[in-house]
Amino acid sequence: MASIRLQRVSHQIKDELSLIFLHKIHDKKFGLVTVTNVKVTPDLREARIYLSVFEKELREELLLKVNELKGMIRTELAHKIQLRYVPELFFFIDDTLDYVEKIENLFKKIHNDNEEHSE
Repeated sequence: MASIRLQRVSHQIKDELSLIFLHKIHDKKFGLVTVTNVKVTPDLREARIYLSVFEKELREELLLKVNELKGMIRTELAHKIQLRYVPELFFFIDDTLDYVEKIENLFKKIHNDNEEHSE
C-alpha cells in the first residue's frame, strides 16, 4: 500500500516541478528543461529529481543553477502539494538518452560491418 502512495507522491512532485521549471525559472539559455523522473524515499523526506536538457554542454551549468535555486523551488513546491513535510530536493542529470544514443551507434556500426563482410 505504501508503494502506491510513493508513486502517487512522486508523480505529483514531478508534475508540479515541471510546471515550476516551465513558469518560474525563465532561462532561455537552457531551453526546455524536462523533469524525467522523481524518486521519493519511503519516509517522504528526500526526493531525487532527474532532469534532462537537450544540449550536453549545458548540463553541468544547469545543475549548478538548479542547486542555487533549490530553496526557491522547494518553497514553490510547498505551496503546491499538501504534505506534512516537503521533501529535501536532490537534483541529478538524467543521461538515459546518452545511453540510447550510444547503443544506436553500436547497432549502426554492427549493421555497417555486416554489410561490408557480406559483399
